[in-house]
Amino acid sequence: MDILKVSAKSIPNSVAGAIAGVIREKGAVEIQAVGAGAANQAIKSVAIARGYLAPTGVDLVCIPAFANVEIDGAERTAIKLIVEPR
Repeated sequence: MDILKVSAKSIPNSVAGAIAGVIREKGAVEIQAVGAGAANQAIKSVAIARGYLAPTGVDLVCIPAFANVEIDGAERTAIKLIVEPR
């Protein structure tokens, strides 16, 4: 499954386009976000991607989870969103 990493500075419309593209191509995508700002941008991106895919009959669901990621040698906890068609 492809992993998209989202930061607090990510543009939700751009991330939503990437989500929609991966869903069309591979069927599912994992989004990782570390921090409140990044999680906010990730959730907005999923909502926008739902709007992009709805006219084609694809309804997205989002499964939240935690993931441990290494950033600059330190282990951090990330929010992981698994996005797939319903």
